[in-house]
Amino acid sequence: MTKPFGMRDKIGYLFGDFGNDFTFVLSSSFLMKFYTDVMGVDGFVVGIVMMVARFVDAFTDVTMGRICDRSKVLPAGKFKPWLLRMSGPVAIASFLIYQSGLKGLPMAFKIGWLFVTYILWGSVFYTSINIPYGSMASAISAEPGDRQSLSTYRTMGGTLAGLLIGAGVPMLAYDEVNGNMVLNGSRFTMIAGVFSVLAVVCYLICYALVTERVRTESYETKGAKNGVFQMLANAVKNKALISIIVASIVMLLAQLTMQSMANYVYPNFYRSTAAQSASSIVMLISMLIAAVLARPVAERIGKAELSSIANLLAAGICVLLFFVRPQNVWVYVLFMALCWLGLGMFSMVSWALITDVIDYSEIKNGVREDGSVYALYSFARKMGQAAAAGVSGFLLTLIGYTQETAFDTQVINGIYNISTLVPAIGFGLLAAILWFWYPLHKKQVDENVALLRKKRENG
Repeated sequence: MTKPFGMRDKIGYLFGDFGNDFTFVLSSSFLMKFYTDVMGVDGFVVGIVMMVARFVDAFTDVTMGRICDRSKVLPAGKFKPWLLRMSGPVAIASFLIYQSGLKGLPMAFKIGWLFVTYILWGSVFYTSINIPYGSMASAISAEPGDRQSLSTYRTMGGTLAGLLIGAGVPMLAYDEVNGNMVLNGSRFTMIAGVFSVLAVVCYLICYALVTERVRTESYETKGAKNGVFQMLANAVKNKALISIIVASIVMLLAQLTMQSMANYVYPNFYRSTAAQSASSIVMLISMLIAAVLARPVAERIGKAELSSIANLLAAGICVLLFFVRPQNVWVYVLFMALCWLGLGMFSMVSWALITDVIDYSEIKNGVREDGSVYALYSFARKMGQAAAAGVSGFLLTLIGYTQETAFDTQVINGIYNISTLVPAIGFGLLAAILWFWYPLHKKQVDENVALLRKKRENG
């Protein structure tokens, strides 16, 4: 007899994203900093490498989604087995990216090393574990309330990883040199290795605790012939999917730019890595408050409606920061806590939004494609990640940031401007997309859930 959905599944799913973000957050937050400050690679070049990798993802994400949809349902399920298969490779590939011992080699080699290891980590191994993990949410339970809980716990798993990385790395990886905070390359490499080991442990805990309950047959078993081109044709006509894809790109452009620039704002503009560590703890507090509020508010007004309001709040805080420009770092931290409260409210429901899109796609197309829909969504998120890296790298180069100019007055003022204006624009645009374009507001979601429940009851 299958165990009923409960806390075991929630905790297990939390650990899955805990494992994901030990490598993902490390990359999105510190890869640019590591390669500009330790390896001496121009920020624009790093951004280009990360953007090129995302175009590779256009093929690997969709391919992995199709593999998931066509996988046989094993005793453990359709998606869980991939956690065992790929946890080791993704952890090793992440560790290889941050090899400070190579910093004395020719620039062409360092750029090539970044390109190859980053592609292996993000486009191959991370894709092959993240697509099944994300798709698994709709297989753990068919109930909207359960899926909202999984979204909340997943977000908290990523937040905990972000806390350990955001608070731990600044405390351990920086040295004070002539009054300036400088990243220690060899120490950072060791930290990356520890995080890789922890990622594997988290994936194994997720595998042990989570149960797949909604088991759908593969296409081959049902005799369906819904190929890649048909799937893409369906996607183009799917307003909910297209709008959530655009929203995801914009969201990650704003959020990851803000996170990436924190590694320049605190040590360069404010010269305080202690405040950077403390900001991660403050962010966790904001996310915990958001976790408590998100579900009851979303159930009352709707997930899309809550997301729009929350992102407007985050945009307003960033605009205020740009004009106020607090000289006291702790005032800046307080403002960022309010920004993360708004962003956290959206983050808590974001993964439930994609399960709503999966339901909508099943109704619209007559076939359930958990893996394929999630793969397109995941690709969109990676495009947002690439856009953030590209924009951050380009703007850092535009303001003249190098190892030599890292603490010049004009450069650090430019850093501050980037860290506030880009997120403000992104969060504001995201709120507009979710309110005016994305069609799955509360009334429509409730109708879709009732329709699918009736369909399954009737066999």
